[in-house]
Amino acid sequence: MIPLEPDRLLRSLGGAGLGVELLLETCSAESPALAPESSLFFVFSPLVGSPLTTSAKFAVVSKSPLTGRINDSLAGSSFAIAGKRTGFDAIEIVGRSENPVLLLVENGQVRLESAKAIWGRTVPETDRWMRDHYGGRYRVASIGPAGERLVHFATISHDGRHAGRGGSGAVLGSKNLKAIGLAGDRQVQWAAPMELNRYAKNLSTQSLGEATAKYRELGTATNLLTFNRLKCLPTRNFQEDHFEGALRLAPESLVEERKKVRGSCAACTIGCEHLYEIKAKKNPTGVEEEESVSVRLEYESLFALGPMCGIQDPDAVLAAARFCDEYGLDTISAGGTIAFAMHCAQENWIDEDFCFGNPSHLMELLRLISLREGIGGRLANGSRDFASWVGGESLDYAPQIKGMEIPGYDPRKLTSMALGFAVGSRGADHNKSSAYELDFREQAMDRFSEDQIKEIVQLEDKAAVMDSLILCKFLRGVFDDFFIETSQILKMVTGWDLDGNGVREIGKTIIENKKRFNIRAGWTPKEDQLPKSFYGSDSPEESGHLTESELKKAITRYNSVRGWSPDGYPTEAQ
Repeated sequence: MIPLEPDRLLRSLGGAGLGVELLLETCSAESPALAPESSLFFVFSPLVGSPLTTSAKFAVVSKSPLTGRINDSLAGSSFAIAGKRTGFDAIEIVGRSENPVLLLVENGQVRLESAKAIWGRTVPETDRWMRDHYGGRYRVASIGPAGERLVHFATISHDGRHAGRGGSGAVLGSKNLKAIGLAGDRQVQWAAPMELNRYAKNLSTQSLGEATAKYRELGTATNLLTFNRLKCLPTRNFQEDHFEGALRLAPESLVEERKKVRGSCAACTIGCEHLYEIKAKKNPTGVEEEESVSVRLEYESLFALGPMCGIQDPDAVLAAARFCDEYGLDTISAGGTIAFAMHCAQENWIDEDFCFGNPSHLMELLRLISLREGIGGRLANGSRDFASWVGGESLDYAPQIKGMEIPGYDPRKLTSMALGFAVGSRGADHNKSSAYELDFREQAMDRFSEDQIKEIVQLEDKAAVMDSLILCKFLRGVFDDFFIETSQILKMVTGWDLDGNGVREIGKTIIENKKRFNIRAGWTPKEDQLPKSFYGSDSPEESGHLTESELKKAITRYNSVRGWSPDGYPTEAQ
């Protein structure tokens, strides 16, 4: 147990901010992500356990096996609350066990036990085994077969939710760590409990307002028809920008044909989770007996396993999402990589018969990837690695930035998002830069103007603070002045006396720490770009299309606003 100094907690907050700072002190940047000496941190935050809505979240921070760069994945569940009650602010995992193990942490005490009995089991099977053997004492996060086989986009799963992107599940798998159980009864004392309770009640009321209405009513999947109408819905590996089968997949249609229930993360009043009932095999790999199961479906899963792969059968998309949940696969990278393989087959770049729109091909490729069998062994490393194997011009069409598969926002149409993706420390990532907010404004800004880029930078700083406090991004529209209000929250929770500018500076420091990690890991300015096929030419006939030279100029302006060198190096890192 290593004490964390108050000054360190103040300058990094917790969550992603603390995790990145701790990771910088290890050898992880210089080591392969799956090497024993590379560290992975579970990090909790100052708000966990408080009455504030959406605050029951934690961060998983490590080097990504998918990108070779920083990876900080967030998730909300009772696992976060249990982690806070252990008495730790962060848990570091380093080394490698000779045999599969479980890590159990309770009230400051740590022990390892054998996981031989559950190695190879799915996430739900692991959860049931843990409950059978330990009762309800521990809250559990685990990996599925994909993590065990070091799939580079394997997840860490808990309570049906996932620290999904970037392959943190593979990092645990490389350490032979199947699951982590947390328990404790330690309580945190708040600096101003009565004032905090009053504020929390008001925040809960605001969280049920117009800013979150669509997520409560239809879930995040409500974005599907909007993006389709605006022609920015990535379809068939970005070959098209709208999908003819979108209406069949939309939540408005899904709810007409099947039962639906709503759920929410622990300590959340919004309740954006929507689960749809389907008939499915009890074992997705072949047992014929069926059962009714509920499948959680988010927009990103719906896009990646549906339009991106040309699939318009809702039952097929739900079955694929269920498989990813059980085997521990990030749906965005899984769908993006499979869509790229289908594109390669379409162009005869590979001698395979994978077809867009074929549900059986989608399910078979998910199985092959999860078990690293056949061509799945290649696809398990992501679309960038697969393109390097295919060769030729295929890399220009791989749907990735820095190795991270692009989520369901077409950067050719959403140019603010294009810049956010290109400069993102994690690669193509809508959660670390919600720059698409600018693309959807009624009053459009001049493309890549200084004012627009300043707003993109501020949105990044805001996201870094939210990921460190930690609060759900769906609250971002609730605050009147985010940095001032979060400084007030911190004072009520911790007693820290910060103003809004102080909180903003912390966000800026967190962004710079991520860049410093990436530089140590081998980042170069050439990585800040979109796939070549996404650019239009500079010819007058294609005016209005995003060009490579235009984006490069925007990146230079972005670096200037950040106070970095034109190439993107923080001053002391040059």
